[in-house]
Amino acid sequence: LSEKRQGRRLEIRSPMRQTPTTAARIATGLALLFGIASQPLRSQAAGAICSADAKTANLDLTLKDIHGKPFALSDYKGKVVLLDFWATWCPPCRKEIPGFIELYNSYRSRGLVVIGVSMDESASDIKRFAKRFRINYPIVVGAGRDDLEPAFGPLPLPTAFVIARDGRICAKHEGLTPKEQFEREIDSLF
Repeated sequence: LSEKRQGRRLEIRSPMRQTPTTAARIATGLALLFGIASQPLRSQAAGAICSADAKTANLDLTLKDIHGKPFALSDYKGKVVLLDFWATWCPPCRKEIPGFIELYNSYRSRGLVVIGVSMDESASDIKRFAKRFRINYPIVVGAGRDDLEPAFGPLPLPTAFVIARDGRICAKHEGLTPKEQFEREIDSLF
C-alpha cells in the first residue's frame, strides 16, 4: 500500500441511519431467529426418543386392580403411559416409586398415566404397601399372568415402559432408572 493509504479507514455509508434502537432491534431479531431455529420441534424431540419403527405396545390386556375390579390397559390408548412392572419386595422398585408419584402429579393434567403392575401374589400386601408409600396412581396385579411376557418380553424387576399416545413403546428400562431419565422421555412426548 502507498504511504497515503496507510492508516486510513474504510467507511461504508448506508442509506439507513444506524441508531442504538435500530441496532438493538436487529440484534434481538437475529437472536430470536437463531434461537428458534436451533430448538427442535416437539415432534422432532419425540422422534429422537420414539423412533418411527418402535414396537407397538400390546394394550389389549385386561388385568385386575388391587380391589379385584377389571382394569383394561386399552382404556389408556391416546395417553402417555408409564407402565411399571414391580414388586413390594424389590429394593430398586421401592426406590423408583416416589419418583413415579412425582411424575404422575406433575404430568397427569397433560395426559400422563402411570400404571403399576405388581408382580406380588397378595393383593392385601400390595394394598398395604400402596397405602404406606401413598401411591396415587392405578396398580394392577400381574402375578400369575402368562400373557405379560409374550406381550412385553422378559420382565426383570423393575422394568418400566414409556409408551407414546399412539401406542409405540418409546423406551424400556430394566433395573433402577433415575426419575430425570423418565421425565426427559415423558416431557418429549407432550
